[in-house]
Parts: sequence; structure tokens; C-alpha cells
Amino acid sequence: MRQRRLMNQINVVPYIDVMLVLLVIFMVTAPMVQTGNINVPSAAPVAAPLSEAVVIQVDDKGAYSIIRTAGAKPEDVPAVRLQTTLADLLAQNPEQTFLVAAHRSLNYQQVIDVLETARIAGVQKISLQTQSGTSGR
Repeated sequence: MRQRRLMNQINVVPYIDVMLVLLVIFMVTAPMVQTGNINVPSAAPVAAPLSEAVVIQVDDKGAYSIIRTAGAKPEDVPAVRLQTTLADLLAQNPEQTFLVAAHRSLNYQQVIDVLETARIAGVQKISLQTQSGTSGR
């Protein structure tokens, strides 16, 4: 009688069959999963912004304006000059604080672009201006 050689390989065909069945199950059930709504929390009432903070306003069309002091009239700033304007303000006062006041219907990416421009200009102290309460939601 001949002695059988031991097989030193793993048969992966059953594992592939199981994986394909699992893949089909996930492909069938994934579209059935319902997406939920995300309710963004509103901010609690906050103190008035610092009077020495420079406010970067972004309107609903994406145009920029800067209010250098409280009560001053906003001055329009072209998008290409925003970074140099912020750098100039920091050169005058390295501890300058900034607020970004963006229109509520503005695309979130545009707000991030303002924050990124400020970071490149060297701004260290920047906040987003919010409206207290749940009005407009």
C-alpha cells in the first residue's frame, strides 16, 4: 500500500465562495439603509465679540469685507488681496484677533477657504461668529 503525501496547501475556494455571498448580501442591503438627518446644534448665547477683533465678513455671494474697528464701515477686499490684507493687519499687531462672519446660506467650503487663507497669512487667533438661539432653522 502506498502512503499518501500530506498536502501543504490551503484550499481557498470555499473561502472565496463565502466572501462572494457576503459581498452580494452587502450590495443588496446597502441601498436599503436609510440615511438620517443631522441636526446641527445651535450655540448658546455668547458674550458680545471683542471690540478690538477684526471682523472678516463673507456675504451670500462670497464677497469679502473687513471691519477693522467696532462701529466702522466695512471695506470691501478682493479675494486675491485677502491674504495680504490679513498679513498687513498682523504686522501692525501680532496679537490681533479675528472673527469670521459668514452668511448662513454660504457654502461651507467658502468658510473653510477663508480660514485657510487666514492660516496662511499667519493668523493665530480666529473664531467663527455665531448667532445665538435657534432662529432661522
